[in-house]
Amino acid sequence: MTRHFLRDDDLTATEQAQILARAAELKKDRFASRVLQGPRSVALIFDKPTLRTQLSFSTGVVELGGYPMIVDGNLAQIGTRESIPDVARVIGRQVSAIVWRTYAQERLEQMVQFVDVPVVNALTDDFHPCQILADLLTITEHKGALAGLTMAYVGDCANNMANSYLLGGSLAGLHVRLAGPASHQPEAQIVSRAEGLAESTGGSVVIGTDATEAVTDADVVITDTWVSMGMESEAGERKGSESPFTPYALTAELMTYAAPDAIAMHCLPAYRGFEIEASVIDGPQSVVWDEAENRLHAQKALLEFLLEQG
Repeated sequence: MTRHFLRDDDLTATEQAQILARAAELKKDRFASRVLQGPRSVALIFDKPTLRTQLSFSTGVVELGGYPMIVDGNLAQIGTRESIPDVARVIGRQVSAIVWRTYAQERLEQMVQFVDVPVVNALTDDFHPCQILADLLTITEHKGALAGLTMAYVGDCANNMANSYLLGGSLAGLHVRLAGPASHQPEAQIVSRAEGLAESTGGSVVIGTDATEAVTDADVVITDTWVSMGMESEAGERKGSESPFTPYALTAELMTYAAPDAIAMHCLPAYRGFEIEASVIDGPQSVVWDEAENRLHAQKALLEFLLEQG
């Protein structure tokens, strides 16, 4: 059966741990896997702006022995110029896997109905599961075992990163805390799913509006941009003087409430002076650049897993 990775909980806890362990191995020996030797092609489709995703997947496919076939979503106009089913039937016959960075989650869900190769979510409006794999790899490198650690996320709790931290963190057995404005909280169904995962892995989920409370004694403190892709029209409101997110900025002062050896993370792009202070992202507790690099290793391990499963 073809396996896909559309959201964080498409993996079991055991599979997630397996992929993270393999990612650590591939980081030590970047050419240890040649699962795409041939070369076999992987379609990399980008409907949204990209830097780290295109860079890491392109590099990763090459290092796995394959060929990254980059598809410009603005030219392809998938779902507009041609229907998603028709595009899927064409692409699926020519590549070994499809990686798609797009808007609505439903686009991916429709794609998988018409292909027999793995489809990977490289970011949608609802989830960013590949980023969470990279984050979990980074936390493991700096903290050891994941289970039992406390991970605090502050900022926009209604975006794709918050959703994936809830699901992916709970799956890893982390104690996940989110704090953001009451007006920007995660959907009940995502919270419920995360709580169910946490119950089975020994983790926990806490959703609130107090940043200090969320960060207190946390091992990992995370934030994300206040203006996600597709929200550019709201930039003035989200980053203005009366922004509801201002109390959730990741500042040096807020970091003092975390554990003394806490690490600070941000998936990038970052806007210093808004969601994160320069003194934090560029400071000694920041592991942001490890986090960015680890997209490469985590995604290689994921691709290998999906291809071998299929």
